Amino acid sequence: MRGMTQETNAQSAVLTGLRCRCYKCGEGKVFDGYLRLKTACEVCGEDFAKGDTGDGPAFFVMFGALILFGPFYFLLPLVDWPVWALALALLTLTGAMLGFIFWALRPFKAILLNLQLANNAAPAEFED
Repeated sequence: MRGMTQETNAQSAVLTGLRCRCYKCGEGKVFDGYLRLKTACEVCGEDFAKGDTGDGPAFFVMFGALILFGPFYFLLPLVDWPVWALALALLTLTGAMLGFIFWALRPFKAILLNLQLANNAAPAEFED
């Protein structure tokens, strides 16, 4: 990655995060399971333990789900359908929302991890 600018470094981190791969080599897998991070990249040896995404991925994914599916939850009770049809629509909407959340959580976590590692992000330190 020699000679890469900050912008191309961030773009590379996002693109490799979408594929759930290591930001440095683009080949090694980031996850050991559904959301459990590997300790290091099996290809280039990059240490993934330095990154800590915390609750960031869950927040962004849930906020996206709220924006996408929230209006339907407000509009659904306004429709003059039989109770069984409303219940079926509510279950379908809930299933679609949960599917979106489980589908998006993994790449969002990989993207945030890759951005942290690519930019050497660390907690703020204050001096007295």
